[in-house]
Amino acid sequence: MLQRTSTPTVVVRANGEIDLDAAPALRRVLSKALRGHHEVVLDLSPVTFMDCAGLRVLVSARDQADRTGRRLVLRGAGPQVTRLLKLTRLERHLPLES
Repeated sequence: MLQRTSTPTVVVRANGEIDLDAAPALRRVLSKALRGHHEVVLDLSPVTFMDCAGLRVLVSARDQADRTGRRLVLRGAGPQVTRLLKLTRLERHLPLES
């Protein structure tokens, strides 16, 4: 059952490095945002580095969004993050806005 939300869209801004140390905090923030809003925009413009732990967070958040009828959108990914998404072919499954 979908929950009604008070605001349809929220922007979550990630910054710095999304690695093994930072991934759990981002996972918690995205999970909470997806429970409370219809659409979550993840602003990746300040992200300087992302590894496989960061990719797992994105895939997990996308799965949560799909299961609950929500929408996850990635915005402002820089060249390093965009390259990683393309190498792993995740850009096909994660909407990426410029």
